[in-house]
Amino acid sequence: MSASGAAEGGLSSRRARAASWITELHDQATALFTELDGGGAFREDCWLRPGGGGGVTRILAEGHTFEKAGVNRSAVDGVLPAAAVQRLGGRMDTDEECRFFATGLSIVAHPRNPRVPTVHLNVRYFELIDQSGELRDTWFGGGTDLTPTYPSPDDARAFHHTLRSICDRHHSSLYPRFKAWCDDYFRNTHRGGEARGVGGVFFDHVRPLEDASRLDDSALFDFVGDIGKSLRQTYAPIVSQRRDSPTTDAERSLQLTRRARYAEFNLLHDRGTLFGLQTGARVESVLMSLPPLAQWTYSADESADPLSAALTAMLVPRDWAAEDD
Repeated sequence: MSASGAAEGGLSSRRARAASWITELHDQATALFTELDGGGAFREDCWLRPGGGGGVTRILAEGHTFEKAGVNRSAVDGVLPAAAVQRLGGRMDTDEECRFFATGLSIVAHPRNPRVPTVHLNVRYFELIDQSGELRDTWFGGGTDLTPTYPSPDDARAFHHTLRSICDRHHSSLYPRFKAWCDDYFRNTHRGGEARGVGGVFFDHVRPLEDASRLDDSALFDFVGDIGKSLRQTYAPIVSQRRDSPTTDAERSLQLTRRARYAEFNLLHDRGTLFGLQTGARVESVLMSLPPLAQWTYSADESADPLSAALTAMLVPRDWAAEDD
């Protein structure tokens, strides 16, 4: 495909579809969290990236239900060195730099009540274009996962049951594969491989007709779009059930400790955070996932606390969707 053909043909139509899709999901997520919070309002911050593109960050702070919730979308483009392409896992048969385009939605919510789990969701679309303007590689990535700060196995089971049903509508191979990928990815390897939460699904570099599901381009858009709007089904019922639960100071302390683990993962291991910081993305938006408050207690014996021990036991990966509600 020539440079002019890329501009006039499939390349522009794919970008247009992806950008429109992300904008729609962004607005839906904003409406959902406004509804769930029941009192707070989002602050909107539009920004431009000097290297190309920009985004819209929406933050709800000090709300009724959420201490902090961030809903961010971006569409950025620029130049990547060959080494960066290799780190990303892109397919380019040249050692030259190339152009990239990436658009995505990121959601993170940190509730006030320790009995309401933290949730994360991300969906994204990525392109690599060579120096002649030819589209050389495209893929989808994303996922959603739950991070409890209070031991509630029922919530983990409900989250996974619903998530599996969403995935199964597209292909039965998706949930087990992406669930295992999530369990493997969200680990604090510097803390002996401790899981960040109870998982969910995670996927990256999923290309049309290549995954075991053999989904074509349109079907992949549909699947990733369903993940992008899944929180109304997977997370909203948990929030509605738990947000007004009585809580204790000990539960708040454990919540702040688990938030610290969450922050450690995002700053040390998360690919999206590292990619954003390495490509000159807006720092405020990249770091929106961090909790507003967290605590690190030196040399704490977490096994001595029954509440913490019960939560730690939940973090061992298991087949939540196979368990009865």
